[in-house]
Amino acid sequence: MSETDHTAPAGETSVYPVVRLVAALVLVTVGGAAMYAVIVALKPASLEFGVSRGVASLPYMMFMATAGVGGVVMGRLADRFGVLVPVLIGCVGLPAGMAGAAFAEEFWQFVAALGVLSGMLGTSAVFAPVAADISLWFTRRRGLAVAIVVTGTYFAGALWPPIVQVSLDARGWRETFIIIAIVMACVMLPLAAVLRRKPAVLTAAQQARAALGATRPLGLAPGTLQCLVCVAGLGCCTAMAMPQVHIVAHVSDLGYAAQRGAEMLSLMLGTGIVSRIGSGFISDRIGGLRTLLLGSVLQALALAAFLGADTLTLLYVVSAAFGLSQGGIVPSYTIIIRTYFPAHEAGRRVGWAMLFTFAGMALGGWMAGALYDATGSYTASFVNAIAFNVLNAAIVIYLTRRHRALVA
Repeated sequence: MSETDHTAPAGETSVYPVVRLVAALVLVTVGGAAMYAVIVALKPASLEFGVSRGVASLPYMMFMATAGVGGVVMGRLADRFGVLVPVLIGCVGLPAGMAGAAFAEEFWQFVAALGVLSGMLGTSAVFAPVAADISLWFTRRRGLAVAIVVTGTYFAGALWPPIVQVSLDARGWRETFIIIAIVMACVMLPLAAVLRRKPAVLTAAQQARAALGATRPLGLAPGTLQCLVCVAGLGCCTAMAMPQVHIVAHVSDLGYAAQRGAEMLSLMLGTGIVSRIGSGFISDRIGGLRTLLLGSVLQALALAAFLGADTLTLLYVVSAAFGLSQGGIVPSYTIIIRTYFPAHEAGRRVGWAMLFTFAGMALGGWMAGALYDATGSYTASFVNAIAFNVLNAAIVIYLTRRHRALVA
């Protein structure tokens, strides 16, 4: 099987797939407001509920964990009924969770609203299923299309935090959450209607399901390849989380103002947008596996560079390099799955892959903090991140060699 397929599906030459792409990007960007609102409101919410900063981090952890688990279920729904069903659930779950959190009287209610509604029934439905769905509408530009949709999380990171902070300062976090819920419902529900059509490739794949079930992607059992992709996702995102979660604290430890660290985080996200779009062009030419390997190697080099960066100039440069290296990694998993698995399995298999990337982000952030507590510096945390990155690269090298052997 060739890693790059240049046969256009029905409808790719029309304008509708582009309209669908734009709608998907806006859905992911607007839906991302919930995650960033939880982060920005961490301190005021912890003060109001009278919990420690560590306990106040539970809503974010719960949000990420439930979003990952829910993505598998939503992916199955998308495979069976089309992406419109999970997206409609997400368009209700996300605002319901934000509104429920705004009216929470106890901290557990706050956590449950964000975890169960905004996470498991919300974000899970408008990230992995939407990314998998857009891959069914493009072939020649599939990598670029997926990259654009997944970039919505970075656009959300650049757009929502300052807006949420301004509203929070003026109205408080409860009213801010209600406003976000209203905006989500008003914007996302109409956009969901754009996704009502099913792609012809999915209908054909469902009709041929029995025949396709016997395929052995890369000469491996389908479950084996899926497990390898999931472990690779865990490895890369455990490594990726270390700088993203701890860069502000790391910069402060080096004696610089926390604002400089915040600027570096913003720089990572900004260059990540460039990287994510660029990786789409690259994967359309060399395939998802090679694109993932390129990103993995560059991310490992950037992580190693952080160990020797102690001046502001170097820290800014390395932060930009890290953003440029890691932005294209996550979209590559969707491309790999669409290359080696049948179309009718895309939703659930992308959901599994995204579950492990979410888990990696949560694990990486926690491990970096735990290692810092144990050693008093972030050196061990960076080394640990590099080790997980090496795990990712080893798996991708193995899969790339199998691909070469099969096409030789």
